[in-house]
Amino acid sequence: MKDDFTHHYKRRAFYHDYRSPAIYHVTLNKSNEAPLFGNLTGDYRIKNGEPGCVRVELSMLGTIIRNIIHSIPVYHPVVELYQYIVMPDHIHVLLRIKEYSPKPLGYYISNLTGAVTREWRAMAGVAYSVFEKGYNDKIIGSTRSLDTVFRYIRDNPRRLAVRRACPEYFRRVNKITIAGHACRAYGNFQLLQCPFKEQVVVHRADSQAVCAANHAKWIYTAANGGVLVSPFISPAEKAVRTEADEVGGRFITITNRPMEERYKPAGRDFELCEAGRLLIVSPDSLDIDLTRRTCMAMNSLAAEMCKAV
Repeated sequence: MKDDFTHHYKRRAFYHDYRSPAIYHVTLNKSNEAPLFGNLTGDYRIKNGEPGCVRVELSMLGTIIRNIIHSIPVYHPVVELYQYIVMPDHIHVLLRIKEYSPKPLGYYISNLTGAVTREWRAMAGVAYSVFEKGYNDKIIGSTRSLDTVFRYIRDNPRRLAVRRACPEYFRRVNKITIAGHACRAYGNFQLLQCPFKEQVVVHRADSQAVCAANHAKWIYTAANGGVLVSPFISPAEKAVRTEADEVGGRFITITNRPMEERYKPAGRDFELCEAGRLLIVSPDSLDIDLTRRTCMAMNSLAAEMCKAV
C-alpha cells in the first residue's frame, strides 16, 4: 500500500522556472521489478521518536538509496538537502535550490535515480531500473509551513502503519471536529493531514487570467499529490474536479446533505473513497436547502480546512 502522497501521474508547473531558487518536495516511486526498499517495524501507538515507534528498517537497496540521497549536496553544491524518508515502495526528498541553477530540478533527480540504479545493477546483477519513470514534485511557497512539511514527511511510516492496522479509519465517522466544526464524514481521513491542500472556488467576477492561473494551480496540485477542497457546486468547480480526477487527484468534498446511519456514497464518489482518494465531510450546522448562505458557509469551511493540518 503506497503512502497517500504517491500516485502515477507526473506533471510539472509550466508557469514555474525549475532552475530558480525554491524548495521542492519530490516523490519517487519504486518500479514493479525492484525489491522493497525496507519494511515497517514498531508500534504505531508509540509517539514518533520514542523507543518502539514505527520506523522503516532499510533493505540493502534502501541503504543504497539513503547513502546516495546524502551525497546530493556533495556532488551538487547548489542543492541543499532539508529532509528525506525512504519508505518500502517510494521515497520523499525535501530539498532547496539555493541559487539560480544552470540545470533544472529534473537534472538532479535524474542524477539521483541514475546513481541508485547503476549501483544496484552492479551489486545485484540485474538490468531493471529501481524507480518508476518520472516523479511528482511540489513547490513549497512562502505560505507553506516548512515545519508542517517536515512533520508530514517524518510521519509517513506511522501513517502507513495506521492504515494497515486500522482499515476502518478509512470509511465512516459519525462525530469528528474539523477546523472547529462538528461534522460527520466518510472516506480517507488522512487527507486532512496533507499539508498541500488547495481550495477550489470559482467566482463569477474572476477575470480570464485569474481563472487560467487558478486552473493551472489546481491541476498541478492534483497531479502531484495535493488535495483539492471544495463543495464543488458550480459547473466550473465540477469541471475542475473532473479534470483533476483524470490525473489522479485527491479530494475533500464538503456537502450539506446529512449522513444518515446507512449512508454510503454512490457512483464515482464510492470508487474514490475505496481508492483512498476522497473524504466527504458533512458539517452538522449546515441547512439542507442549498441557499447562498449555505454555499458561503461551505466555502468558508473549505478555506479553514486548507489552513489547518
